[in-house]
Amino acid sequence: MLARFVAAVAAMVAVVAASNFLVQFPVQATFGGINLGDLLTWGAFTYPVAFLVNDLTNRTLGPQRARMVVLSGFVVAVVISIFLATPRIAIASGTAFLMAQLLDVSIFDRLRRGAWWQAPLVSTFLGSVLDTVVFFGISFAPSFAGIDAMFGMEDGSLGFPAPFLGIGPEVPLWMSLAVGDFIVKLLVAALLLAPYKVLRGMMSDRYVAA
Repeated sequence: MLARFVAAVAAMVAVVAASNFLVQFPVQATFGGINLGDLLTWGAFTYPVAFLVNDLTNRTLGPQRARMVVLSGFVVAVVISIFLATPRIAIASGTAFLMAQLLDVSIFDRLRRGAWWQAPLVSTFLGSVLDTVVFFGISFAPSFAGIDAMFGMEDGSLGFPAPFLGIGPEVPLWMSLAVGDFIVKLLVAALLLAPYKVLRGMMSDRYVAA
């Protein structure tokens, strides 16, 4: 059980640190005439794995252990993120991560007796909504530019206009990035249901719900 817990913490730290770094880089490509850089960052492809780690931990070790994984991953990942990203992104990531993952733990636990796909799908969806709003708001909305100033850094806000999802009316770029990021998170989360089912079958449940 200890080995599984340590592995879960290590996986969580790796996923969050990688996502914090990759979210700074828009996808430089076009698809159907749409500039993907206006609506998508590479971090969207890696972050949903954090929900997979959380849900598998919750399923096999229970909500208390899952919260410990979240808190352990939060502390270590924020420290690592300071070296991989700006302080503003580290703060945004830590806040969004903690809120979203703890929400995921609670919702998953409430739905754990339902169909095998129900708990991970619903908890990941709601957690992703919260994570996206909090992370992109703090990281890139001009309202939070004071965080950069506090650390003596250049304003990293992305408030300049860009086509919404690459094709719609102009909106602040951070909003378009947030929506594009959220859409990809949901697609990746749906794809991760397959490995969740496989790994769930391979890992024995050590937790018995009351």
